[in-house]
Amino acid sequence: MRTTDTVRPAGATLTVDLDAIGGNYRILVRELAGVPCAAVVKADAYGLGAAQVAPALARAGARWFFTAHLDEAIAVRAVLPGDARVAVLNGIWPGLEAAFVAHDLLPVLNDLGQVALWQAHARQLGRPLPALVQFDTGMARLGLPPAEAAVLAAEPDRLAGVDTQLVMSHLACADEPGHPLNRTQLDRFWALRQAFPGVPASLAASSGIFLGADYHFDLGRPGVALYGVNPTPERPNPMRPVLRLEARILQVRHIDPGESVGYGAAHRASRPTKVATVPIGYADGFLRSSSSRGHFLLNGERAPILGRVSMDLITLDVTDFPEAHAHPGAAVVAIGDARPIDAVAADAGTIGYEFLTGLGPRYARVYRGLDRAA
Repeated sequence: MRTTDTVRPAGATLTVDLDAIGGNYRILVRELAGVPCAAVVKADAYGLGAAQVAPALARAGARWFFTAHLDEAIAVRAVLPGDARVAVLNGIWPGLEAAFVAHDLLPVLNDLGQVALWQAHARQLGRPLPALVQFDTGMARLGLPPAEAAVLAAEPDRLAGVDTQLVMSHLACADEPGHPLNRTQLDRFWALRQAFPGVPASLAASSGIFLGADYHFDLGRPGVALYGVNPTPERPNPMRPVLRLEARILQVRHIDPGESVGYGAAHRASRPTKVATVPIGYADGFLRSSSSRGHFLLNGERAPILGRVSMDLITLDVTDFPEAHAHPGAAVVAIGDARPIDAVAADAGTIGYEFLTGLGPRYARVYRGLDRAA
């Protein structure tokens, strides 16, 4: 095997550009045109490492942060400035009240039961406790459904002792600007927030920010756009790419016409073929649905995926590459500036969200800009 650069113990390297993430935050700030901008760092900052990403976003100016789970929030709180506010989207349930208070975290109250639980804990402590209240305006997921929202509006004392810092909802079809549910949800949210005069409101996440000022209210809540996934699928991506996934060729072999490649003999050569094997597989989050679809880049040119993606390995067609480019130790790019994650996900029949959050822990992770995010 030829010697190449620094040898890393992992099979592949995932490089995360924290400066680009900060740059994406500033792009969204400009799009919000004066409305404050939060940062969603759930799922370990969409798989890229919240311990590194959250401080980078704080350095870029973010002071509101959102996670999905309490344990995520506790970890994020530990790496953020003291003036940051950290909210837990999945809310609260019995037995967790003290942990929210101890770590200075904000529950997002999603039903009347959670409202009552938080109010009771505030009463027990003898002081108001901060929280967010979410309404379901058409997602049928989390948030007070319309009947409970009507009860809360008619009985405001249910929030006595709760310092409501934000009312919010979530758009179901924001990535389809022409979808009629966007306007329906906007109208419903406008009506709901009237019961909370003076309380800031938030409706738009990544794609919603690009629907225009009507959707911005008092806080934008971008998530996936921060990490380079296109929030405007019908238009060119306004965000900067933030990651590069690179591996080294393990082995190159020649096969004759009629010979097969990989599990299930899913690919059979129609010509003399040169096959390169690289150490990435579905155990690393490179989806099995990418089998026989898509490509990696070798020396800037396409090397198609041959046959099935297996647990640890992918085979590539490098027949048309000279030995000087296609040899053991040569670098191939699975995701990068010229091979964006949205395109990789589309080849796998999915979306950038799934591919991004599924990138596994076996990669050697390198963070560019880490010194400036510390």
